[in-house]
Amino acid sequence: MPQNMTRRLRRMAPLALVLWPLAAATPAAAQDSAAAEALFDRGLAEMEAGRYETGCGAIAESHRIEPKPGALFTLAICESRWGRVASAFAHFGEYLALHEQLTPEQKRRQGERPKVAREEREKLAPLVPELALSLPPGAPAGTVVKRDGRAVDSAALGASEPVDPGEHVVSTQAPGGPVQETRIHLAHGEKKRVELLVSGAPAPSAERLSGRRAAVYAAGGVGVAGLVLGGVTGALTLGKKSVVRDHCGSGIGLSDPTACDPTGLDAAESASTTGLVSTIGFGVGLAGLGAAAVLYLTEPQQSDMTAGAPSRRIRAGVLAAGPEGVVLGASGSW
Repeated sequence: MPQNMTRRLRRMAPLALVLWPLAAATPAAAQDSAAAEALFDRGLAEMEAGRYETGCGAIAESHRIEPKPGALFTLAICESRWGRVASAFAHFGEYLALHEQLTPEQKRRQGERPKVAREEREKLAPLVPELALSLPPGAPAGTVVKRDGRAVDSAALGASEPVDPGEHVVSTQAPGGPVQETRIHLAHGEKKRVELLVSGAPAPSAERLSGRRAAVYAAGGVGVAGLVLGGVTGALTLGKKSVVRDHCGSGIGLSDPTACDPTGLDAAESASTTGLVSTIGFGVGLAGLGAAAVLYLTEPQQSDMTAGAPSRRIRAGVLAAGPEGVVLGASGSW
């Protein structure tokens, strides 16, 4: 082989190594592009026919295979017609962000799409539901939460996230425990916070009682003790009154009912003291039991935070007021 030919082949060898992978990838890329185009055409036909579930699915797959601004915009339109307002709102936003990165010539080819995308987002914004999920206190570490089959990151728990309207299936599973499912329905624009149930979660021990529940027990204990004290001292007062009758006034032959012998005077003084203690005891007892009842009835229940559970609404405070005084108590409904 001539020497100059050999040198030429040596110079072309590096270029051939670079171009060969590109040439080999071209058929695969062409096949992907053709598949994406076919999926887009099929999805568009399904969308125009009102079969949004299959239409949006095909368009989404087309955009996954070959991401294009037009496919993303059409996917948002399809989801908006389907009623998937949260998904449509998000995809219109993605389209607008992508549009900002296009060249002037590419932007020109997009026509009125950016304007439509902005208008659609304004219309959809108030219709997007929001859902906040949280685990109950004491839920085992490592509890897995899934929404519609997809795991929810622990950092997202407690935060409101936009979701499509309709029914959503949320599941929790403690390590080694069974799956607990909850079905949650959201209407357009509805905002909901749900504390989930966890099967197999350890029950709160006596040491974990909330401060509110401890206050219920403390107030109830004071109330019971007050009633017992009032009852005992009340009985003693009644006993002393019988002694006073026998040792004062007509009981000792005197016309003055306040005149008493030493035994009567001692009984009268004791009756006055025990009577006062009895009155205070009953007052403290009733106040303690009343406070315990109000604290218990107004305590937030876990079932109030669970989807589908009836809520118990109790309000404590001033129920009525007027020139003659005020009425304190609790009112509400189950």
